[in-house]
Amino acid sequence: MKKTWGVLDETLKDMLTTDEYEFTKCMKMADLGCSSGPNTLLVISHIIGQLSENKYVPKQLEVFLNDLPDNDFNNLFKLMTTTPRTNTKTENIECYIYGAPGSFYGRLFPNNSLHFAYSSASIHWLSQLPQGLGKSNKENIYITTTSPPQVFEAYSKQFERDFMTFLKLRGEEIRGGGRMVLGFLGRIAADPTSNDEFKTYTLLSETLSGMVAEGLVKEDDLHSFNIPIYAPSIQETEAAIQNEGSFNLDKMEGVLVPLNANEDYNNYDNMVSDKNNNTGSGKIVANCVRAFVEPMLVVHFGSSINVDRVFDVYEKKMEEHLSVERSCYFIHVISLTRKT
Repeated sequence: MKKTWGVLDETLKDMLTTDEYEFTKCMKMADLGCSSGPNTLLVISHIIGQLSENKYVPKQLEVFLNDLPDNDFNNLFKLMTTTPRTNTKTENIECYIYGAPGSFYGRLFPNNSLHFAYSSASIHWLSQLPQGLGKSNKENIYITTTSPPQVFEAYSKQFERDFMTFLKLRGEEIRGGGRMVLGFLGRIAADPTSNDEFKTYTLLSETLSGMVAEGLVKEDDLHSFNIPIYAPSIQETEAAIQNEGSFNLDKMEGVLVPLNANEDYNNYDNMVSDKNNNTGSGKIVANCVRAFVEPMLVVHFGSSINVDRVFDVYEKKMEEHLSVERSCYFIHVISLTRKT
């Protein structure tokens, strides 16, 4: 999340400088796909800190926290009572926070009601599984080097539809000249089958395939299981923004985030792993993946799957992988301005 903050800070600074009069009153913003943990409040606190450093500080800030209706909004509001208040006297900004449940692939706010929108690690989630996949991806659960062309095409078209819908709707809700900063999973290679950039899913596919061989998972169930995530290339992202037409693309950066959040490196040239410092990395990554994959496994495979067994095996595979290669996610960070 913090990897997006350089672009975020720059956007906020430019926005307040450009629209000084408007923002001395009340600034209205949305966090899209906010989730329910403490990181949500960390983002709000950071934004308030950045706003307070400007010459033209908004006197009031309204923050709308958006996620799907089954998100634990109650936990978010409980956290507000146990963490330092964001509207402290030092910042001198009155902050009002509201829940806004609903899919960001639908309308959420009135026309021209927002000045700023932010989203981190959410836009890569598709509104649905791509149509026409069926069992064509076989033992793969995402796009990989062995996926047939129709699988890539189905995922790519679904992302294009979803992302352009997202941009169109936000274009209706954000006032002219308003800003939006998005951070989401992407890929470096234009051709997703030329290089396996998503070992997290490849190793999970191998884990499930092994359980099929042991008779613990039905083969048909594995062949029909796919994850509704898409990591677009830079070219796909730029094309969707241009074709939809509501926003100008001000800035686009790519950052590398290690699978193991305790590691830190800046480029692919630094991917030589130190085996002595890698102990426990497999468990860290497995726990992170389990947090969002387990509900999907339970729904798709039902009671026939032993989730604990899945992630015990997955952890060992990930530990072995990270002992020879320090893999990472590639994150797009983009700053957009609503056209006037």
